[in-house]
Amino acid sequence: MFSKAQEKIPYHSLDPKNPIQFTGKAIIYKGKTIPLSPKAFFIDAQLSDAQVAKYPYVYNTINEASKHLTNGIESAPMTLYIAPNVYWIDNPDDPEIRKPEGNATVPYGLIIKCEWLRFYGLSDNPENVVLAANRGQTIGAVGNFTLFKFTGQGTSSENITFGNYCNVDLNYALKPTLNRTKRASAIVQAQLIHCDGDKIVARNTRFISRLNLCPFVGGKRVLFDRCHFESTDDALCGTAVYLNCSLDFYSSKPFYSTQGTGAVFLNCDIKSFTNGNQFFTKANGQLAVVDTRFTANNISYLGWNDNLPKETRNYQYQVSINKEAVLIEKNNPAATVDMSNLNVLNAYRFNYNGKTIYNTYNLLAGNDDWDPMQIKSIVLLAEKEQQQKFSFLPTQLLISPSKISIETNKGKAILKATVNRFGNYELKGEKITWSVDDKNKAILSLNPNEDGSECEITPNNTNDEISTVIITAKTASGLEAASVIYVAPPKLASPKFVQEPQLSKIDNGILKLQYQIENSFKDQSQISWYRCTDNKGNHPIEIAVSRNTIPLVEYPLTIADAGYYIMASVAPKNIRSDARKAFTVITPKPITTKDITADKNILLTNFKNSSTKNQLEIIPGFWTFKPFETEDKNNTILKDAWYYGEGIDGAANKVGLLQTGRSATLLYTPIEGNYTNMKFNLSVTPFKTAGQGFSVAHMYIDILIKYNTKTGSGYALRLIRTTKHHDAVDCILLEYKSGIPTEISAPITTNAFKGTCSINIEVIANQLIAKITNADSNMNAKISDNVFPEANLKATINPNNWGGLGILYNGGSPTMINAIKAEWK
Repeated sequence: MFSKAQEKIPYHSLDPKNPIQFTGKAIIYKGKTIPLSPKAFFIDAQLSDAQVAKYPYVYNTINEASKHLTNGIESAPMTLYIAPNVYWIDNPDDPEIRKPEGNATVPYGLIIKCEWLRFYGLSDNPENVVLAANRGQTIGAVGNFTLFKFTGQGTSSENITFGNYCNVDLNYALKPTLNRTKRASAIVQAQLIHCDGDKIVARNTRFISRLNLCPFVGGKRVLFDRCHFESTDDALCGTAVYLNCSLDFYSSKPFYSTQGTGAVFLNCDIKSFTNGNQFFTKANGQLAVVDTRFTANNISYLGWNDNLPKETRNYQYQVSINKEAVLIEKNNPAATVDMSNLNVLNAYRFNYNGKTIYNTYNLLAGNDDWDPMQIKSIVLLAEKEQQQKFSFLPTQLLISPSKISIETNKGKAILKATVNRFGNYELKGEKITWSVDDKNKAILSLNPNEDGSECEITPNNTNDEISTVIITAKTASGLEAASVIYVAPPKLASPKFVQEPQLSKIDNGILKLQYQIENSFKDQSQISWYRCTDNKGNHPIEIAVSRNTIPLVEYPLTIADAGYYIMASVAPKNIRSDARKAFTVITPKPITTKDITADKNILLTNFKNSSTKNQLEIIPGFWTFKPFETEDKNNTILKDAWYYGEGIDGAANKVGLLQTGRSATLLYTPIEGNYTNMKFNLSVTPFKTAGQGFSVAHMYIDILIKYNTKTGSGYALRLIRTTKHHDAVDCILLEYKSGIPTEISAPITTNAFKGTCSINIEVIANQLIAKITNADSNMNAKISDNVFPEANLKATINPNNWGGLGILYNGGSPTMINAIKAEWK
């Protein structure tokens, strides 16, 4: 018999394996009666608006329930008891594009401010209780759409799925009519949860999306217990302990970075669907991986980061791929501390009474004795019985500063060591030892203080070259840290000229500098070349520079130099000195066409010695380097739009011309003339590796040909990321009129825009022809879903006599320009 308070209302959960009784004032679940109250809500999407109106603390949407929350406390959280169903936090059928509110940069599905808020799914299977959205960057939203933002301490979830189904199908087995196909195949930033609290816990919870998953990102101490994650890059929480979790990695860098003491994997199973190298982070940070098993078909290497800093020290114990033991980062073994036989392992796991205890108490206790896995009593018993410490053990050793330069005979430097417990709690009193490898012991000496918390370093480099030295610190338990120090020999006075610079007679189209500096040290004089309008050096425009400390003593003349005076600026410097004030020398007469041997109809450069300073003017024979957007030309602090340097990610281990920011303009205006047929070939390498090229959909690169650089008219090939694919770009031919582009071809989708990509454009009479191929043949995929391994385009155009060319880059993520070649007729 039910009392009035316990009146049985006709109601059935969608999950017959986990029945729920609803009485109006309480729910009965697994034999436990749960009274509904200001801190205990019942939510079921099956209930009609009329039904929920009859009962307090009963709702049929998460959104409505969130309007009536009461702050909880740690011992009595504000709990949402959620029945099996799919709960759309954001209406998937609303065509309106979601935008950030006010000055925010992120659009959210729901923002909740509540202390100690608990989401509790009324099913053992978290797949049955789904909190959903299906929007992402450029696909239903402007900005990285995020399901929730939580403000408050102690947010938790259990038996829940948080899903952003922008790029993933929602399959709901309990009620297939609730299935929903992903909004788009192109994988974009589609996020789940931002939070700003401490003591965050998720148990038996699924986090489903792809790019930028963001499961409780922003939490100080976060525990994931028996959770499941599906993601691509930039996805995981970098301050969390992942305990007994399963993770599916669909790309090579699941963390953007970790923060502070980093992230820990304990007894996890990771499936990698990556081809080639599997890394953990894109932008570094500490990790510890313990008793964790990878399964994969196509992993060739397991590493921490593909651009690994020399200071990196991460930790592992019993890691395997397909049941074979593996050392993470085997090509850089100093970066990995194998905790086998080291006491530091006790900070993460220990054995007690024949069982493995994962030491979450040590990791999460902080300064307030937090113990979400309720193992403190076991830890204390183990300490007593084994006479060994298992609590308040540190997990991180840091040295600061790093990457500093010190000069022999000019003072010393002090390195400081910091020991932290997990969660960024500093621990004093640990004894620290310092060392430097044998080959560098003569280059510097170490003098640590009594406890090793500081170490004085004294440089003694008697060589000519600057030495890169790695100093290592260790604790008795096995924590390690490293600092990179650049040790210079004593700096000498800047050299003077023994023979002042002069320009030799032009020889076979080459201008050559002749000079001599005093002393025998290696010459590193800084040389720049300019075009000037007279022999006094007026109106100089820098055209070529020394790089990599190699003096640029020769300048090959081109047809663009005709009519200009060429000036060279030489700042004398050797390997042991700073540069002295520059000395300039200039040709007495302007360059004539007779001085030039280079083919006037060919432009060929890899930009190795090209000046990349902003040059905002449109001048025949000159490159224009400028920002993509129009900016104030009188702005004296305008940042250079381009630079020559090293790439990372997809362009790692390469050097070339790069955009300084997210966009840039590069134009070349040929000498005056009438131009008919023309070719423009480029070799480029995007930083993005999957073939998507650019940061988000609708970002692009335009390759300009037969272009009037003054009026912004001509033709172009556009490579653009779309919402159709996450690993391909569309290629389209364009006509520009006064800066406004119009498509003149159908798009072709290709995955060739990755690795070393060749882009060839040609105009023959009234035909514009373009071809995009991939020079790395092993990167070419089979044709599928109208995605081709190369793209070939053709369009009929109205011929013009312009010869300009260039690049309009609006891609976000950089693309390296390796080399270009242009030919005119």
